[in-house]
Amino acid sequence: MMTEISLNVLDITENSVKAGASLIKISVEANTANDSLVIRIEDNGCGMTPEQLSKVTDPFFTTRTTRKVGLGVPFFKQSAEMTGGSFDIKSTPGVGTSICAAYVLSSIDRMPLGDMVSTMHQLIVMHHQRDFLYTYTYNQKSFTLDTREFRETLGDVPFNVPEVSLFIKDFLKENTDEVNAGQNVI
Repeated sequence: MMTEISLNVLDITENSVKAGASLIKISVEANTANDSLVIRIEDNGCGMTPEQLSKVTDPFFTTRTTRKVGLGVPFFKQSAEMTGGSFDIKSTPGVGTSICAAYVLSSIDRMPLGDMVSTMHQLIVMHHQRDFLYTYTYNQKSFTLDTREFRETLGDVPFNVPEVSLFIKDFLKENTDEVNAGQNVI
């Protein structure tokens, strides 16, 4: 089991990259009134066949040849369901995959969200040839980072150039802090 939800997001998003996705959408939505934390990851990668989809939550199933187990999706599912929440995965070959993990926010069994700023920063900078659409919402207040907008401004300058990387990290941190009203809330 991962120690924080952001590590699950990192792991699942790496699957999207390996699936050839050019656009990966990640949303984090916390709502204290509904006592919910919902994480969604959607991609336009190669998708899975119905047979693969039926086995993807089995820890002893993987499409990789380097090891015989695939723990990312099963751990993500277990982490949500342990809180009394739910997990859903849909996939269509040639279209992509979508995952939704819903947590009971106040559950004693819920792992902390963790450092989504660093997770998103790392994903964007390490996979600068991909596009990411990230939305963070806390109690109806939100912000969105869309790397396609950054590309329009930057042209051919990659996201892993130090000044651009720092700008992206600062953008994520400042906007997260503003949405959270400066508090570590989740």
